[in-house]
Amino acid sequence: MLRSLPPLLTIGLLACIPALPPGPGGEDGAFRLPALHAEPDPVEGGRIVDALGREVLLRGVNVNAFVEYWAYDPGLVTTYPLTGADADAIAGIGWNVVRLLISWSRVEPEPGVYDEAYLDAVESAVRLLESRGLYSIVDLHQDAWGASLAARPGEDCSAFGNLPAVGWDGAPAWATLDGGAPRCQVGIRELSPAVVAAFRAFFADAPGPGGIGLRTRYVRMLRHVAERFAPHDAVAGYDVMNEPNAIFVDQLEPLADFYAAAIQGIRAGESDAGAPRRLVFLEPSISWAGNESFPVLPPFARDDQIVYAPHLYQGGLDPGPLEAGAFERARSEAALLGGAPVLSGEWGSDPGRAADPDDDYFELHQSLQDEFRIGATLWTWREACGDPHKAGEVRAGQVPRVWGLFEVDCETHTITGPREALRAALRRPLLRAAPGPIGRVAWSPTTARFEARGPAAEPGQTLLVFVPADRLPPEVLDHSGLQSVLFTRTYGNAYFALAWAQGGPWHLTLRPR
Repeated sequence: MLRSLPPLLTIGLLACIPALPPGPGGEDGAFRLPALHAEPDPVEGGRIVDALGREVLLRGVNVNAFVEYWAYDPGLVTTYPLTGADADAIAGIGWNVVRLLISWSRVEPEPGVYDEAYLDAVESAVRLLESRGLYSIVDLHQDAWGASLAARPGEDCSAFGNLPAVGWDGAPAWATLDGGAPRCQVGIRELSPAVVAAFRAFFADAPGPGGIGLRTRYVRMLRHVAERFAPHDAVAGYDVMNEPNAIFVDQLEPLADFYAAAIQGIRAGESDAGAPRRLVFLEPSISWAGNESFPVLPPFARDDQIVYAPHLYQGGLDPGPLEAGAFERARSEAALLGGAPVLSGEWGSDPGRAADPDDDYFELHQSLQDEFRIGATLWTWREACGDPHKAGEVRAGQVPRVWGLFEVDCETHTITGPREALRAALRRPLLRAAPGPIGRVAWSPTTARFEARGPAAEPGQTLLVFVPADRLPPEVLDHSGLQSVLFTRTYGNAYFALAWAQGGPWHLTLRPR
C-alpha cells in the first residue's frame, strides 16, 4: 500500500511510521523513533515533541524485568524476563512507551563499580522495544529504599505492632546507612524507622564507603547511566528516582537539591557521550497522591527538559475518587516547574476491575489522560508470585493474586494466560503523534468514535493514530486540514491511520470496524 503513495506524500514517511512489521500485508522492518524534547508552557501545559515537530502522547506500561527485588521466598522468581513476544503484545495494545525499571543495586553492585553486562542487557531491551516502535523511559526504581532493609533474624518489633519489615528494591546494601534503626513495619512500608533513617542519610549526602557521600555516589551513577543510553533516540529520558521517600515536609528541600544535582549529573553524562539532552522525569514525594495538602517542591536549579511525573493512583490504590481534580493538580504543579509536560509514571488498580461491567476505572482514567494531554504508563506488564508486593498476602495466609496483563496461578506458579478483559479496556484508538499542538483528543467506547484536533500544523507534517480493527480498516467519519487518510496494518490486528497536514487547523474523526 505504501509503495503506491504519491512522491510528495512519502517525504519524511519513514521517519514517522514503521516499515511494516512481519505479517499479512507487511514486510520486515523496524520503527524509527525521532528523539523527544519538552516544550514547556505554564499556561496551556507543556508538551512532549519529537524531532519532526509533532506533539507526542506517551502511553504505555511498566516493565520490571531488570529489577533486583528482595525475595520473601528464595524458591520463587521475583520477575519475568522481557521477550520479543512481550514487545509484540505491548505494541499490539497500541502503546508507544515502556517505563523500563532498573535497580541501583544492579548498576553499581560495589562502590564505583558499574556492571556493564547488566547495562548491556538493559540496552538490548531498549533496542528490542525500539524495533516495535516503543520508546523507553529508563527508571531508577526503588521501593522502601532497598532489599537490605528486611527485618533482621529475630528482630524485636513489639513496639511497632509486631510486624517485621519485608525487603524491597533499589539501593545496594553498601549504600544503606540506617544507623541500626528498627526494621519494622509502621503503617506503610516507607515509615519503617530504618527506611526513614536511610533516606535521611541519603538526602544529607552522608559519607559512605571511601568517605564519599551517598547522594554523590548516586549522581555519579546517573551520569554513567546517561552516558550509556543518551546516544539512543529511542530513550525518551530518565526517571531519576521512583517514589522518593520525602514523606516529611522537611525533606522537600533536600529532595529538590538532589534533583538539581541529578539533572547536572545526567547532563554531564550526555555531554560525555556527545549526545543531545534527553527528558528528565521528576517525581514528587511518594505521599503525593494520598495527600492533597502536601506542599509542592520548592524552587531548584533545573533546565527546560524536565517532565513532572506524579503517580496518579487516585481511585486505584489511593483514597478518594478518580476525578479531574488530581489531573488538574498535576498540571498546576507542573506550571510551577516552568510549565513542564506531565506523565504519570504509574497508574492502575486491581486488574479484576476490568471484568466488572459496572466499574469504569480503566476507561475513565484513560479518558482523563486524553482530556489533560497527560502521558501515562500502567502498573504493570507482568508480576510474579515471588514479587515482594505479594509478601503481605502470604503473611495473611492468602494465595497471592498478581497484577498485570497476565494471570498467574500462585498455587502452581504457572502463567494461565492473558487477562482479556483488561487488555480490551486498554486497547483503544491512541493518538501517537499529532502534526502540531493537540487541542483535543477523545475516545468514546459508547459511540466507538475517536476524535483528534489541533489549532495549527505545518504543511506536510504527519498525523499518526493507532486504531484496533480486527477485519477492515477504520472508517473515516470526517476530517479537515488533512490530505487523504491512509491505513497500514501493524501489530495486533490493528492499523495505523496516517494523514498529512495541509497547514492550519486540523481534525480527524474515525471509528474502528
